[in-house]
Amino acid sequence: MIEETLLEAMDKMAKALEHVQGQFLGVRTGRANSSLVDKLPVDYYGSVVPLQQLATFQVPEARMLIIKPHDRGAIGAIEKAIQGSDLGVTPGNDGVVIRLSFPMLTEERRKEYVKVVKNMAEDGRIALRNVRRDARKVLETSEKAGDISKDDLERAEKELEKMTHESVEQIDKAFTRKEQELLEV
Repeated sequence: MIEETLLEAMDKMAKALEHVQGQFLGVRTGRANSSLVDKLPVDYYGSVVPLQQLATFQVPEARMLIIKPHDRGAIGAIEKAIQGSDLGVTPGNDGVVIRLSFPMLTEERRKEYVKVVKNMAEDGRIALRNVRRDARKVLETSEKAGDISKDDLERAEKELEKMTHESVEQIDKAFTRKEQELLEV
């Protein structure tokens, strides 16, 4: 019973951590990165499809992203999706590929992005604490029902606390890396 609860909590914490790190990738740092556009929804022949299913990406230089659609007929739809997004870049196409040139971020914009990333990190920490709280409730209910002893409950809670602390540390490290990346000129 205890192992199942702890394993489930560990799995949920790992998913929360993965989600936060995925969100961090979507924040622009002034460098070209395919993760900025790969989940972008594109209206492709009447159905909405993520851009990663329609094209391949290349980063020939730090501030340039090249999108090569598998179907040249999709270029217009991809351009429209990029223009409708909040990326702040204008796509240029030569009929075969779409080029996105990312300008340098202003100091003000960098600080705004740091605030956004800080909020994402805090949301991740809250998600981890919620997982811990839910697992603790399950363990306490089991102890009240007589399924586990008081000592087992204390050991399980210490293990749960350790897992939570380690996951929070990982989010903090990821946040610090992203903050440094954002503030790098």
